[in-house]
Amino acid sequence: MISTVGCDAEGNTYNINGDTAAAFIAGALGAERLIMMTDIAGILRDKDDPSTLIPEITIEDAGKLYDEGVISGGMIPKVDCCIEAIHKGVKNVVIMDGRVPHSILMELLTDEGAGTMVKGEES
Repeated sequence: MISTVGCDAEGNTYNINGDTAAAFIAGALGAERLIMMTDIAGILRDKDDPSTLIPEITIEDAGKLYDEGVISGGMIPKVDCCIEAIHKGVKNVVIMDGRVPHSILMELLTDEGAGTMVKGEES
């Protein structure tokens, strides 16, 4: 576990965004995948309808989804961190609901995965 609380030379403490820290650490480690657990299924086309989960996007798709208003509110900084991690060398990032039992196993061991996978540009 890595604490996302920092301090300055005067001893003031700062809460550092955990997603931002995770993106930079995953990039520095050369991680294949970063899993971001949250309290939502992933990127939803309709934020009020879990059945509209988008299982996979590229960072190019993310730009379109920002423009369409699909990625909005609290999902904006999370997706920004996904894109940052990919720019830092992480192959893909998954946003998934950590409240779902065994969600990490579903992501790692099934073809369907769990949540939304954000990938680099398609070649």
